[in-house]
Amino acid sequence: MMHDLLLGLGLVAVLEGLVFALAPLRFEDLLKAMQEMSVEKRRTLGVAIVALGVGLVWLAKNSL
Repeated sequence: MMHDLLLGLGLVAVLEGLVFALAPLRFEDLLKAMQEMSVEKRRTLGVAIVALGVGLVWLAKNSL
């Protein structure tokens, strides 16, 4: 379990780092676009991303 948690956190760190390293200006544009979104839209987007993440984790754990 701890192995899986560390693996997941490491993958998130890699992906986040790639965004900053490869497209920092696009990230600034994304932040500006998110500021223009309503709180409810941001919350809905966050819940959708969490659901997608849970689905991907479930798929990865159950397909092996």
